Amino acid sequence: MVEEKSKLLVIDDDESILKVLTVTLRDAGYQVLTAKDGETGLKIFAEEGPEIVLCDLRMPGMDGISVLKEMKARDPDKEVIVISAYADIDLAVKALQLKASDFITKPISTTALEVALQRAEERLDLTRELREYTELIEKRWLDTAEELAKTYLFQKNLIDSSIDAIVGCEPQGKVIIFNKAAEAVLGYRKETVLGKLTIDHFFPPGKYDELKEKLYSSDYGGQNRLTLYETSLVAISGQLIPAQFSGAVLHEGEEEIGSVAFFRDLREIRRLEQQFADQARLLHQDKMISLGRLAASVVHEINNPLAGVLNYARLMLKILKKGPVTEENQEKFAKYLNLMENETDRCSKIVSNLLAFSRKSELDFSDLPINELVEKCLMLSGHKLKLANITTERHLQERLPRVRGDYNQLQQCVINLIFNAIDAMPKGGKLTVATSYNASDRNLTIRVTDNGCGIDKNDLPRIFEPFFTTKSEGQGLGLGLSMVEGIIERHKGAIEVTSEVGKGTTFTVKLPAKK
Repeated sequence: MVEEKSKLLVIDDDESILKVLTVTLRDAGYQVLTAKDGETGLKIFAEEGPEIVLCDLRMPGMDGISVLKEMKARDPDKEVIVISAYADIDLAVKALQLKASDFITKPISTTALEVALQRAEERLDLTRELREYTELIEKRWLDTAEELAKTYLFQKNLIDSSIDAIVGCEPQGKVIIFNKAAEAVLGYRKETVLGKLTIDHFFPPGKYDELKEKLYSSDYGGQNRLTLYETSLVAISGQLIPAQFSGAVLHEGEEEIGSVAFFRDLREIRRLEQQFADQARLLHQDKMISLGRLAASVVHEINNPLAGVLNYARLMLKILKKGPVTEENQEKFAKYLNLMENETDRCSKIVSNLLAFSRKSELDFSDLPINELVEKCLMLSGHKLKLANITTERHLQERLPRVRGDYNQLQQCVINLIFNAIDAMPKGGKLTVATSYNASDRNLTIRVTDNGCGIDKNDLPRIFEPFFTTKSEGQGLGLGLSMVEGIIERHKGAIEVTSEVGKGTTFTVKLPAKK
């Protein structure tokens, strides 16, 4: 039988995530409570008093940040781990600033979950030990040398066991406390620091004076206190380390007896921020490749109606030069102007859609009509399909529920799948696009099917890998399907592929319907 660990509450509006986490965490020995929204989670938190809370940042109604603030206000010793999407790194950092113990990203990695829970358990143990120690001090006086020695050792263990780097100083700045986490972050051995170096040695020139000025003021957390201030440290190697600083000036009566500083290493958070920025750059790069391919065909599609408009305009001018406009010519003019208006409007729509598709924007989730999105993608790709001698069939189910998503990114997905189908049919063929809704699992489905060359069974497991491509050099970077998969996962959906060499390929995208 698995030994039960801490009582744990999971708050997430996605039922599938709740089920998976419940099974995983119970198998790991936790007592698991669940809630589908922030209000219910706070009620369970008040009634059951779980030691650890896993809370999604993005929820309808009360969001994760509000839940975190309320829980920390009620019991600051509880450990709250926030769950964020890749695009929510700023919210995750804000949650850490509000004293969340950690954050993990979706899709949730089992390893990341285990590490976050282990860190939370360690902090709980540390808090429990500190509370027991405080209660011990309140209950009895330490009046023997043996008791004083035990207390000293206990305090030393508390400092050395801290996850954050702790540096204690005399009033003149000479270091007298330097814990194991400080050794790990800065690379110095304790014996080379204690009594020999001052704290300003670990900062860039002039940086500690600036920080000390803020520490002694009352503008950044209270008189003689500074909390959650971002700065830089200098490691023994000379490397600049981004860090979060909290500290206080210590007094005994009116006399200043020293200061203590707590540092949290922010390198991992910065690495994640850069990773998300790189993903966004690659996503836009792939979109620009698709845009270039679209533009090359759309130029021809725009030229045809513009040539018609120009010919009608010249014809009308020629008639006007012959004399007054007769009733018969007036009818012709009305017909010509109507045709010119329709052709100009078609050109305007094509250009507008191209501009919208090319725009680099932040994630903007709204309630989307899938059939309208698919129709726009087919319209943008229409001329390219004609040039490739490819016929299209639409099977779009009517009255589909809407999808919660980013229009621009989902449009990029569908266009990518259409382009892949075009590349798979170099001698022409048939493209079929279908949409449907399954009420049992509340998923909308988009299927893009071609009758082209198909994908070799040995290549199928790798087609979603970044930079993997079966196309010849210069025909693609191998990023398209990787980007499609990433976008669909961020929309809490899934993408599947079936293919047979010589017969064709079907890509199936499943997206959750709006609740």
